[in-house]
Amino acid sequence: MPGRPANAARGEAELLIRGERLMLRPSFAALVAAEEELGPLFALVERASNGELRLSEMVALFWHCRHGWPDAISRNDVGEVVAELGLSATTPILRVILRQILAGGAA
Repeated sequence: MPGRPANAARGEAELLIRGERLMLRPSFAALVAAEEELGPLFALVERASNGELRLSEMVALFWHCRHGWPDAISRNDVGEVVAELGLSATTPILRVILRQILAGGAA
């Protein structure tokens, strides 16, 4: 989201796609949409903590948490960036979102 960096205290994170810093915000609506696709969020968190989260699940969670993104960015773009960056670079982003799922807060 232009003009304001992500606020990790709100569970927000950023993903750099096509040279743009794009906001990930795990709002209630985003998490409900993710849960509809991926199943119970608690199970998703458990899979992540056990190292069993699939790449497709991470991409889906990021996709549903997008906030204020340009229409030109597709879900496939998210997948390509996640694959390009690798797990060591995307795990901290995932951790921020998962922390918000578990702890809640002012999102």
